[in-house]
Amino acid sequence: MRIFVYIIIFFSFFDLFSQLPIMTPLAGSLGATPFVTGLVVGMFSFSNMIGNIVSGFLTDKKGPFLILLAGLLLTSASLFLYQLAFDPLLLLFVRFIHGLHAGLIVPAAFTFMANTAVKSEKGKGVALSGAFIGLAAILGPAFSGILASRTTEVTVLQVTGIAILVLGILAFFILRKKNLASSPAFQKTKSPVHQLSLRGPILKAFVGAFFLMFSQGVLAYMLPLKVEALGNDAQTSGMLLSTFGVVAVLIFILPTNRLFDHLKPINTLAFGMLTMAISMICISFFESLSLLFVFMALYGIGFAFLFPSINSLLIESTTDKNRGKAYGYFYAFFSIGVVAGSGLTGLLELSANGGFLFTGILLCIATAFIKLIKNAIPVGA
Repeated sequence: MRIFVYIIIFFSFFDLFSQLPIMTPLAGSLGATPFVTGLVVGMFSFSNMIGNIVSGFLTDKKGPFLILLAGLLLTSASLFLYQLAFDPLLLLFVRFIHGLHAGLIVPAAFTFMANTAVKSEKGKGVALSGAFIGLAAILGPAFSGILASRTTEVTVLQVTGIAILVLGILAFFILRKKNLASSPAFQKTKSPVHQLSLRGPILKAFVGAFFLMFSQGVLAYMLPLKVEALGNDAQTSGMLLSTFGVVAVLIFILPTNRLFDHLKPINTLAFGMLTMAISMICISFFESLSLLFVFMALYGIGFAFLFPSINSLLIESTTDKNRGKAYGYFYAFFSIGVVAGSGLTGLLELSANGGFLFTGILLCIATAFIKLIKNAIPVGA
């Protein structure tokens, strides 16, 4: 049961990461301007934010089964709509629909994992989910980069749609019994939004989520441009994006994962964010392809420390009654981050190097801000 939810998490993030090398070229092939290209990259995450919040509320009320099932089936259908996008405006519309439907999946899946894990294994569960996300980060960009270079970007999206459709069908049979057994408990946990308070740890988790995905949005938009300027294609962009996933997964599965049992999440969070900042700044200054692989590996180290840290802070600061809402907001901040990253750099019309430098500086400032957060802020009071 749990391994199947891990697989759902994998394909949800595979869907996300496989888009990274292909959305900028796809928008460009349809005649999009730099600003519209940034909107195309970020539109998915804008609507994904809405889906995340809706998913969080519905998960606390109904349990994860129906939300997961609806998210999987609707996301699959959305991926087949890309073949109808013949101009930038239609592409923006399809991106909105895709992101909205995909946003239903992740909060429900992570709430299921957190609520069913034994307390002593919470950290292990976070590490395993991080490993599956890391695998998606490895395989998604590489898969899409290679397949797009041999076929088209739309073909990549259709293949992903088929895989998610199969998952949706399997979910109906595999998770249905679990839903029947647990749904009454979920119906008793109708906690209003004001019961979720942005205490220091939760606010730090939200800020960490935002800037983690802000950097991902910049990577999605700017890295293909940087690689193209160096005379390489989408396949190279996919390999670079996969590099950070390889490094992250190694940290999750090797003895290095014991560090998360001994170090405070706030310290690993700060270390991870600073490491990502250094990586971004280095990418902005160097033009060597081999050095880009080194800096993406450094980015992977930062990702590996940051992602488990923000998840641990969130789990430790919530209960079964409001964890769905918390994860809904949490992944909404993920989505806002990608929109802000790609949209802001597109709006400012920054060069690839300028975008990476700008992001690195922001991550340094965010790290200092996180270390200073102490007070609680109530939500919905």
